[in-house]
Amino acid sequence: MPDQRPKWALGSDQYAKRARVGAAPSQPSRRHDPHLFEDTGITWDEFDYAAISTSTVERSRHRFRAALPELIWNTAALEGNNFTLPEVKTLLEGVTVGGKKMDDENQIVALSKAYNRLDELVGAGKFALTKEVTDELHGLTARHEAIESGKFRGEGAATGGGNVRLSTGGVVEGTPHGPGGTFLTRHYDDLIRRLSSFQDARERALLYFASATRRQFHFDGNKRTARLMMTGELMAHGFDIVSIPYARQLEFNNALDTLFSTDDATEILRFLTTCTFT
Repeated sequence: MPDQRPKWALGSDQYAKRARVGAAPSQPSRRHDPHLFEDTGITWDEFDYAAISTSTVERSRHRFRAALPELIWNTAALEGNNFTLPEVKTLLEGVTVGGKKMDDENQIVALSKAYNRLDELVGAGKFALTKEVTDELHGLTARHEAIESGKFRGEGAATGGGNVRLSTGGVVEGTPHGPGGTFLTRHYDDLIRRLSSFQDARERALLYFASATRRQFHFDGNKRTARLMMTGELMAHGFDIVSIPYARQLEFNNALDTLFSTDDATEILRFLTTCTFT
């Protein structure tokens, strides 16, 4: 039976006009720099992030808070959650929605806590691209789903993980975590060190999302946590946020398949630049 869920989403006027995939570059190609690949785990060609508008921290936070139900719904729907946007709004108002799976409800509530915590961190000037912050946000986001939340794979009692199933059905092995998660911790340190060399927060934010998604630092919830970190980096530096709409799930999944199967982040980076608020 076909999916009968209403295709609720932000209005088309709330997103920037989609840029052509081959948009004009904003910086030289870095695909063939082996040191960049070692530090980030990804390769990429030019992508133009100029569509992500300059704002202020407070204005960006205000728009973020105003759009929270839509942001949470889009994020959950992309994970297969069956709540509709009106049902998400009802749940966030503290009213239980009947006839829904407890797992789906828990996921919505967990996302709400993580998104609100992100806003608090940005407002207090305490957000940063650090392991401490990503662990905290992951601990909130994936507390009902991950084998162990709030830490990197391998740091706790559980081992393994990180494998990703493509939308085509294939499986890509994750980055090994090493004894006590030491490999992933080193990869994360290398990523943050490398990102610090990029002057524009928009570039850092999008590259963080692509790299953290590919590395699979955590048990489950990696895309959601990476999306929160990307959003925080943008807001904290006075830029409008990126929101991936459920209506564009196919494009998103195709770009993820390319990222996981080839380590090439160009498609996902260019896709993200077309998911901005106007």
